[in-house]
Amino acid sequence: MNYNLNQLADKEQKKKLGITAFKKLYSLIREEKRTIIFALIAIVVNAALNLLGPYLIGHTIDTYIQAKVYKGVLLFTGILLVMYITAFFTNYLQIKMMGGVGQRMLFSLRNAVFTKLQELPVDFFNQNKAGDLISRINNDTDKLNQFFSQSLMQFIGSIFTMVGSAIFLLSINFELGLAALLPAVVIILFTRSISPWVKRRNAANLKAVGGLSAEIQESLNNFKVILAFNRRDYFRSRFNEVNQQTYQTAIKAGVANNIFMPVYGFSANIGQMIVLAFGIYLIASHYFTLGLLISFLAYIQNFYNPLRQLAALWANFQVAMAGWDRISNILSLQSNLEVIPEKEAEASAPFFALLNVSFHYPNGKDVLHQVNFELERGKTYAFVGPTGGGKTTIASLISRLYDPQKGKVILDGKDIRSYEAAERTKKIGFILQEPFLFTGTVKDNILYGNDEYKGFSNEQLEQVILEAGIGSLLNSFEQGLETKVQTTGDGVSLGQKQLIAFMRAVLRKPELLILDEATANIDTVTEQLLESILRNLPSTTTRVIIAHRLNTIADANEIYFVNSGNVIRAGSLDDAVNLLLHGKRVS
Repeated sequence: MNYNLNQLADKEQKKKLGITAFKKLYSLIREEKRTIIFALIAIVVNAALNLLGPYLIGHTIDTYIQAKVYKGVLLFTGILLVMYITAFFTNYLQIKMMGGVGQRMLFSLRNAVFTKLQELPVDFFNQNKAGDLISRINNDTDKLNQFFSQSLMQFIGSIFTMVGSAIFLLSINFELGLAALLPAVVIILFTRSISPWVKRRNAANLKAVGGLSAEIQESLNNFKVILAFNRRDYFRSRFNEVNQQTYQTAIKAGVANNIFMPVYGFSANIGQMIVLAFGIYLIASHYFTLGLLISFLAYIQNFYNPLRQLAALWANFQVAMAGWDRISNILSLQSNLEVIPEKEAEASAPFFALLNVSFHYPNGKDVLHQVNFELERGKTYAFVGPTGGGKTTIASLISRLYDPQKGKVILDGKDIRSYEAAERTKKIGFILQEPFLFTGTVKDNILYGNDEYKGFSNEQLEQVILEAGIGSLLNSFEQGLETKVQTTGDGVSLGQKQLIAFMRAVLRKPELLILDEATANIDTVTEQLLESILRNLPSTTTRVIIAHRLNTIADANEIYFVNSGNVIRAGSLDDAVNLLLHGKRVS
């Protein structure tokens, strides 16, 4: 399945993904519906009070100021003061409420994206860079938050103010109002035609920012190698390349986002000139009063000033939508590792089997072709072969990191696809050549994903480790279970990382334990210790060993040779050695 987020889907598929994503967005803000309604009421009240002001000012000029009735002037001044104070508090209230909505939505959205990432298969992460995913979670979600917390209510308030101002303008004098609003028609047509281009520019910039994040993350992760080979020049060259691309797209996005402001400002100036010229003519013709002209000019300001704000708000909206497109691409994805309806286990079925399995990675050739083999409970199996022959792919299929394109994988008599993830991972343990550790302690890492010993004290857990026969491994750490571990693994050696992974797997008591080059980074003495522990695992534990070093498979009950997409029984250890030495192509 194609999980590459940077490859655009066809138009119909994008439409379906968009609908799914907007349903997800609605579900995130549904709980905020009440707060949004109150904020909306506040912004409507604010807009109404601000709209009423110019009319009262015009009325006061024509009725009281020109007639020099100062009591009326004071009365209406007081009314206006109360109105503007009330408008101030309603504006503050909606800003506070929407700020809370934006932050809560940001929290929920990031949780939703991260939860979705956890649901997706390894295939997804092989096709997308970690740095780009980090940018989507951090940067793109924040763009959406900024729109909801800062721009949305301003956007709605501006619309209300503009509509109200237009109504007042047309009510006071229809012909003058129509002439004053004419430039707005040009703005609407301009905005409609230019918006898709602005969105594309912002999408390109967000993609470039994601690429920059990915490049930095990849370079820093491999910085030791860069130093070892003295290739800082390559690091600088790659960074400069992606940084230049980000700069260029940012310039283009900035130009696109700022193109609205001068056009909107120019239209507002034209509108004011029309009102001033036409209004003076009407006053001279005795069809208009000075107070109404002042009110009219104020309403023109109320119409075109929000329009200027809309220029910036519309640009923010385009940025938010570009960010939402990138977020929705993740939220709309579904794992291709679906759980099928459970069936009764067949009594005669083997404990584990690959039946006519063929597999290839996206856009690649078959790594495995019609592979068949069976594993019995409690035995040790070794898979050997040249690099790239398909050994690790077999381990990945056994642990269901992938599903084969053809054939079936059987676990404990049932299709492996019928197991829920928690049940499957409880049955299968997997020790990688370079296991990943989390920031914390040795205890935190060996208990990861193991609820059975959750809440155990150090003394209780040490007793469990001793009973499991792996107490000697804990002696390799100076502070025992409290030894500090960093995310990068710094502070513990590569061999110690492997010991932590080994303890983590053994304590889960798996029925099937896979070791993918698990002893490649440890010394001979520790390797012999691990082999002894493996031999003392429960008699029902099936062991699958993927190895290049043949001394690690000497005690295997069965040896399989993997090469060119095929798997055959190798027979004895000597036969496996001969196959490896001659690089036999299996057919």
